[in-house]
Amino acid sequence: MDHSAKEKEAIALVAEADKKIKSPQGFLGTLFGNSSRAEEACEMYVRAANMFKMAKNWSAAGGAFCKAARLYCQVDNKLNGAVSYIDAGNAYKKSDPEEAVKCLSHAIEIYTDMGRFTIAAKHHITIAEIYESEMLDIEKAVEQYEQAAEYYKMEESTSSGNKCLLKVATYTAQLEQYHKAIEIYEQIGTYAMDSTLLKYGAKDHFFKAALCHFCVDMLNAKLAVQRYEGMFPAFSDSRECKLLKKLLDAHDEQNVDAYTDAIKEFDTITRLDQWQTTMLLRIKKTIQDEESDLR
Repeated sequence: MDHSAKEKEAIALVAEADKKIKSPQGFLGTLFGNSSRAEEACEMYVRAANMFKMAKNWSAAGGAFCKAARLYCQVDNKLNGAVSYIDAGNAYKKSDPEEAVKCLSHAIEIYTDMGRFTIAAKHHITIAEIYESEMLDIEKAVEQYEQAAEYYKMEESTSSGNKCLLKVATYTAQLEQYHKAIEIYEQIGTYAMDSTLLKYGAKDHFFKAALCHFCVDMLNAKLAVQRYEGMFPAFSDSRECKLLKKLLDAHDEQNVDAYTDAIKEFDTITRLDQWQTTMLLRIKKTIQDEESDLR
């Protein structure tokens, strides 16, 4: 494919569309006197944007989609405006993450005004992922996941909302905001234990909540484990619960070797993920610190 030919064609189309809406009678007069002209210009911008995409010129594609989006909104075609902002955001994702976030945010505004909260939530997740992978701003990603969760809950999409909240819990625990993470893990664990389909996952949520408690202090962790066993008897039999009890004992005895052995033994059967490993290392450090304090 000849990229430069596509690009030239796209540039010419954008210029033609610009001309169409900047006719002698003045922009607004033309627009509202002849909205079909504006619609034609929008279609040209979109066609140009797609050609830029074929030429892999992501910034120009984003720019052309944006022109279409703004024009659609001016002639009150909100839905097409939102779609064009999403297309702009997806193009900019490859070249300019900040612009991508702006475009997706414009689309979200339109969707929430229209009461379409599920689709707004989906785009909040896209923004969260941009913050996670492109901009490495975890706190902003957390805000986006929280907003998405809120919209999903409003629309009774509990499981989609919970997926977003689990992301929030993962990150807030990493940021050492343990109380917030505990609240989410306990809430989702309680929700899961009452569901036939989700029951199996409940132990993981309680396990993670207990590890967060442990990072705050040991007494909290001990009481939490007892509480989870009372609420959800199946938790008592789980390997996770048995591991927690061994870790609590090792912590009690200030025995780093027993602590490490318990984790190794668990890990040979059930692989610990990166997050769990991080939390367990933080807890281990508290034993080591306390040990050196005693010397």
